[in-house]
Formats: sequence, C-alpha cells, structure tokens
Amino acid sequence: MKKQILVACGAGIATSTIVNLALEKMCKENGIDANLIQCKITEVPSYEDTADLLVTTTIVQKEYSFPVINARAFLTGIGQEEVEAKILEELKK
Repeated sequence: MKKQILVACGAGIATSTIVNLALEKMCKENGIDANLIQCKITEVPSYEDTADLLVTTTIVQKEYSFPVINARAFLTGIGQEEVEAKILEELKK
C-alpha cells in the first residue's frame, strides 16, 4: 500500500527540500512505495485524512491522527540514523 508522507517546514521550501530528498532515497533503498508531499507546516491540517506520517523540521503544536517525527537531524547530521530508523519503523507498519 502506498504511504503518504508529509514533509513540512516553516515555509515549505528550504529545509523540507533537504529532508524530502533524503526520504526519497530512503524509501527507494527500502522498497517503500511512498507519495511525498512537501508543504508548509500550516498546510498539514488539510492532509489530516490522507497522510500516514509527518516528517518536519519545525515545532508542531497540534496533535494529529498520524505520527509526527522531527527531522532536524537531517540538517545537522546528529542522530540522523536514529531518526531514519524511526521513520522506517512507522512506514513498515
């Protein structure tokens, strides 16, 4: 089943692009069929009924019906493997 992953940052441009590219590569390497949607954090609620996962570089102040994973590690490189493992775990559910 195809997973819908939201990749969000404050403006939906800079940091989400870095994370989006990393996720594309990760999904390909792990044989995960995913639809990646890059957006602003303010646009996330409009995907509430369809998203399987939110990967974000910004602070999330709302509870969603899907898991939220902070991806700042993709920008710093610190703890990135743990974050990737968490993302893969969610996508394989």
